[in-house]
This record gives sequence, structure tokens and C-alpha cells, in this order.
Amino acid sequence: MRSPTSRRGPSAPPKNGPRFNDFIQSPTVRVIDDQGENLGILDTDEAVERAKAVGLDLVEVSPNAEPPVAKFLDIGKFKYEAQKKANLARKSQKTQDIKEIKMRPNIDNHDYDVKMKKVHQFIGNGDKVKVTLRFRGREMAHQQLGMQLLQRVQEDTKEDAKVEAYPRLEGRQMLMVLSPK
Repeated sequence: MRSPTSRRGPSAPPKNGPRFNDFIQSPTVRVIDDQGENLGILDTDEAVERAKAVGLDLVEVSPNAEPPVAKFLDIGKFKYEAQKKANLARKSQKTQDIKEIKMRPNIDNHDYDVKMKKVHQFIGNGDKVKVTLRFRGREMAHQQLGMQLLQRVQEDTKEDAKVEAYPRLEGRQMLMVLSPK
């Protein structure tokens, strides 16, 4: 039997993945065998010997429990399955992009409709939309026209989008950000 403060086996536990066999630092572990049956609390050395007798590794599956829970598993297969699961989760997650639509304050109706079709398409794909209204020259004197246009955009998209950033003026541009509901 060893003292609870001594380290066992190689100098450091594996950097990625769970501790197994001689890397387990706890003197005792709650052991679950390869059939899923609880063998109770055993000395770590004895549990490692039992796992090796079955041809498997003792893998720490719940290190924060008191005492830690360890299972009889094939460590290579366990790591491979965990990697496959992580890759699948990373592949299936949707990243949310920010798409930008640029307009001018005196935009024509048809041009506005084309831009709005694109806004609806982007929001339907789950992306955020940044609507940028650019003022040039004397248009800066009529900022209320830009505000009315952005309120019209907000009204036209209220069924499938919510306003994340309300219209604000930054230099010669007025910005508004829409996100899917």
C-alpha cells in the first residue's frame, strides 16, 4: 500500500484526455467493470491489476467524485470515440456571421426591395445583418431621412428578426444590426 501523497508511475498525467492506469493519483477508486457493474471502492493498484487481467485499462471517468470513479475500458478506443464525438459536434455547430447591407438615404423602391430580399435571406440562414446607411455631401443635413429608412427596414423585418443594435450615427454612416429571432 502506498501513502496518499506519493505519486505513482510516470512523472505527469496525460495532457489531454482522462487519467488511466498508473496515472491515476488517488489511492482508492470506485470501480465499474466492463459489464457496467459496480465493484465498489478498491485500492487503485488492485483495480489496475483487475483491469489488466481482463485485458483492459482502468480509466478515470469522474475524477472530481469522492472517491474518483474509474471504469474498465480500452483507452485507445475511448479516446478515439471521444475525438469522433468532438469532431461531429464541431462540424454540426453553426457559426453566426455578420452580413452587411449598404444603402443610401434616397434609395429607390425597387433597389430597396432587392436589398430587403437579401436581408430576409441572410436572416433565414441564421446570420446577423448589419444595415449601413451612408451619407454623402449635403445628405448629412437630412439625417431624419436615414432614420426613417432604417425604421422602415426594422418594420419590414419585425416578423423574423429583432433589432440587436438600434440605429446610431458613426461619422457619415448610420448603422443598425438585426439578428434572427
